[in-house]
Amino acid sequence: MAKCDTAKVRNVGIVAHGGAGKTSLTEAVLFAAGTIDRLGRVDDGTTSTDFEPEEVKRHITVSSAINHGEWNGHSLHIVDTPGYGDFIADTRSCLRVLGGAVVIISAISGVKVQTEEVWEWANEAEIPRIAFVNKMDRERANFLRAMGDMEKALGARAVAVQIPLGAEESFEGVIDLVKMKAYRFTKDLSGAFTEIEIPAAYRADAESMREKLVETVAEAYDALTEKFLEVGELSEEEILDGLRVGTLRNTFTPVFCGSATMNIGVPQLLDYICHCLPSPLDRGSVSGINPKTNEVEERAPEESAPFSALVFKTTSDPYTGKISVFRVYSGVLNSDSTIYNSSRDCMERIGQIYELEGKKQKPIKQAVAGDIVAVAKLKETVSGDTLCSADMPIVYEPATTLEPVISYAIQPKTKNDEDKIHGALQRLMEEDPTITLRRDDQTKELIISGMGQVHLEVTIEKLKRKFSVEVELKTPKVPYLETMKAAVKVQGKYKKQSGGRGQYGDCWVEFVPQARGDGYLFEDKIVGGVIPKTYIPAVDKGIQEASLEGTLAGYPVIDFKAVLYDGSFHTVDSSEMAFKIAGSMAFKKAMEMAKPVLLEPIMKMKITVPEDNMGDVIGDLNARRGKVVGVEPKANSQIIRAVVPMAEMLSYANDLRSMTSDRGLFTAEFSHYEEVPSHMAQKVIQEAEQNNKGKAAH
Repeated sequence: MAKCDTAKVRNVGIVAHGGAGKTSLTEAVLFAAGTIDRLGRVDDGTTSTDFEPEEVKRHITVSSAINHGEWNGHSLHIVDTPGYGDFIADTRSCLRVLGGAVVIISAISGVKVQTEEVWEWANEAEIPRIAFVNKMDRERANFLRAMGDMEKALGARAVAVQIPLGAEESFEGVIDLVKMKAYRFTKDLSGAFTEIEIPAAYRADAESMREKLVETVAEAYDALTEKFLEVGELSEEEILDGLRVGTLRNTFTPVFCGSATMNIGVPQLLDYICHCLPSPLDRGSVSGINPKTNEVEERAPEESAPFSALVFKTTSDPYTGKISVFRVYSGVLNSDSTIYNSSRDCMERIGQIYELEGKKQKPIKQAVAGDIVAVAKLKETVSGDTLCSADMPIVYEPATTLEPVISYAIQPKTKNDEDKIHGALQRLMEEDPTITLRRDDQTKELIISGMGQVHLEVTIEKLKRKFSVEVELKTPKVPYLETMKAAVKVQGKYKKQSGGRGQYGDCWVEFVPQARGDGYLFEDKIVGGVIPKTYIPAVDKGIQEASLEGTLAGYPVIDFKAVLYDGSFHTVDSSEMAFKIAGSMAFKKAMEMAKPVLLEPIMKMKITVPEDNMGDVIGDLNARRGKVVGVEPKANSQIIRAVVPMAEMLSYANDLRSMTSDRGLFTAEFSHYEEVPSHMAQKVIQEAEQNNKGKAAH
């Protein structure tokens, strides 16, 4: 492959909130590029990128899909990303490896919270963007309002490169403000258009918007600014050059328009994707760490550089096995070769290399810097790993994984499901790192966590479809704890005499409450050998074992100090076992007298909501016994920080969605334990008693 190939590569993500039209635009782009020969529809479940049964059923993108197309000599890797809140973490992983992005703005609903989130991630990664105002053919479509929303909600400096020719039912094409030409499309979804002069009714608007375009573009670099100040105008070539430079530097965001479902405006958008968005050469060298020296090193996006790539996606299939998708940053990769996984310090055998076209895989012989490709059946490699030349190792930083926001207890339906569940979930977790699985030592439940209710439902559907494992989701038990509030001194005495050798252990222990989070502490204050040193650890062990089950509701007891200060022993009958039992007796007696209380886990929350929902959300948090600790304004939305008891948050993902019409986002992490109010504690204690009765009956 010629070295100029990398200069013609464009790695582009189509990003926005759910329902903005990302999959429809991807479909139209692939149709225009000739990758597909018919235009699929999301509503019919016939698109080339939403091919998983779970996506077809729900009409939403669940997992990013990579596709390849050619346009005017350019090689395009197009990534259709999820925008629905439950699956948007996948978009973050993709942004880690993309060169540029097309942000879709709905001409009807403007910018939603998920678009703001993705925009921020693109800012962090300094990814150049262009915007496409979609749905210009729909009722209430308004191009200028969508641009205004972009500026207000995203803080973007939007500059129109096109304006629509008509709107709503009369929308028929786009007017290019650089070339000052109009493109009128047929309404037969073919994407066919005719270039015409700008109709008189649109001429004044086009000239006024062009002036703004030229003024903005002139700021791209100094020489262009000087030329504009001298002459007051720029040539078509200079405008195009300024557009490209300004986009690459993130000085402004060029805005285009059209209708993805009507296939209007797509060829022109493709021209500007190739012109404005960067090649890997424009993005320059990438930095990583040499695992041998721990020094920062760089890799240039050239074929002559040592091979390096970052795996950003894994898909798992029961038939073909694991498929690893990666972006090549430097060098060349040939099929049937061996490479080094520097993240795991192991060699991997590369078989056939594939270019992805939705669910299809097209075999290729070689991948070069800038390419996004896939290989099957790598043994050790998972998402986030770096693949490279063994002689010149480097490790790239993977995308950070978002924290799960909702958890359920997962229960296999049959013994066969129970045997297979761990292996099957392990495969799905390789595919989707936002799913986590853990066993709660305290409640003995298997807990699955994810980004939302739908996310977990889809995971359960995939378990059944791909691995024939059936499970039920149940609300998890809250891991309550118990503690003491008063200091007490008690005697634990165990004396047993019945034929043969007896048992004797006697200890006096003072139990003192500790500060929250200080845990358990044992102090030995025995003097004069009233209890021999060999028996003292047994008292400690007896107390610790007894504290695993408190006397209020059977939850573990935390944050107390046990001071062993007196006792007695019998030269013949005393033993470690006797003193262990004496220690546990002392603990149980202390719990009756030390004013025990129930503790509950408190979650620290960050909730991003549209301004008009803030009152409802804060009112709801108060009703959940939450405390709002701060509110920060953010463009069209507000960030609410709060601490809320876990018991009140088990269904919060669904409740927030309905309160904000799916425009709210939140993260939650464990913060600390706090005392449960007495009226709530009584309910928890009664439930625990009934559960124990139920167990006893069985």
